[in-house]
Amino acid sequence: MLQTKGYAAQTVESDLAPWNFERRDVGPKDVHIEILFCGVCHSDLHQIKNDWFPGIFPMVPGHEIVGRVVRTGSDVKKFKKGELAGVGCLVDSCRICENCKQGLEQYCLNGSVATYNGRAKDGSPTYGGYSNQIVVHEDFVLHISEKLPLSAVAPLLCAGITTYSPLRFWKVGKGHKLAVLGLGGLGHMAVKFGVAFGAEVTVLSTSPSKEKDAKALGAHKFVVTTDSKQVAAVKGTFNFILDTVSAKHDMSFYLSLLATNGIHICVGAPPEPHLIPAFALMGGRKSVSGSGIGGLPETQEMLDYCADNNIVSDIEIIDIKYIQKAYERMVRGDVHYRFVIDMATL
Repeated sequence: MLQTKGYAAQTVESDLAPWNFERRDVGPKDVHIEILFCGVCHSDLHQIKNDWFPGIFPMVPGHEIVGRVVRTGSDVKKFKKGELAGVGCLVDSCRICENCKQGLEQYCLNGSVATYNGRAKDGSPTYGGYSNQIVVHEDFVLHISEKLPLSAVAPLLCAGITTYSPLRFWKVGKGHKLAVLGLGGLGHMAVKFGVAFGAEVTVLSTSPSKEKDAKALGAHKFVVTTDSKQVAAVKGTFNFILDTVSAKHDMSFYLSLLATNGIHICVGAPPEPHLIPAFALMGGRKSVSGSGIGGLPETQEMLDYCADNNIVSDIEIIDIKYIQKAYERMVRGDVHYRFVIDMATL
């Protein structure tokens, strides 16, 4: 077993604190990674607080993991010692269902294994990237380019693929009007990808102060959703709304901004269910859909696309000891736009 250092929440009431634990030793198909940076996702806080479902404690969060390979199993073919590597939201799946065969491991019909707050096939709990090392089957490890700053690549493993995947699935691009709802960790990546794919991108926000940032990220337009004149000018105009908000909001209002046949894509996950009146959909043949991260092939595609097009997350690097303050700031929206932990501070 590998003696591992990390930060964990011992209970739903407790703050994160140092915790030593064991990871499995390196098997024939495993890759052993020294974790150099780990992104801080809003879902880390949701899961620590049991907002979505009861958690498995002690819990070591973190699924935006980048580092360097320090050892490989005897049968590993895809990675070599010394290479950069990444691990996202998944560390296993059944590999044999129809979804897995199509590279959609995130929708594994037999249940995928989450990087943390999940259970491996042997029933043992999984522990995430707020730690100094991780051991993962090579099929769930990703190649990371040396071209980009490693710390700013980390959030691509969740925030990046969560926004890239639906935009690619619905073939959002030239000729489309895309609205990005919310300008946070997910939203700022949605803006970057939407612009890169050729869409006309508008940011929808309740915060006028974010307009400067939205334009700096490449957004073509900005709408303050509390300004009735601005809202009236865009009613019924968007082909797609990518909804990154993880708090309660009025779906009927945003559906009114969609053009006929428009699609509202949910990638944020509010704790409470949405209320969607039927007439909000029927008046314009509108659709509400959802998308969850991406499979391994698409995540690698996204990482390669980012390397080729110089796309990374806007980040603030933090000491692991700052994590509780970072959570407080994240809840207030006081981060531009993703915290990333320097694991050398562990």
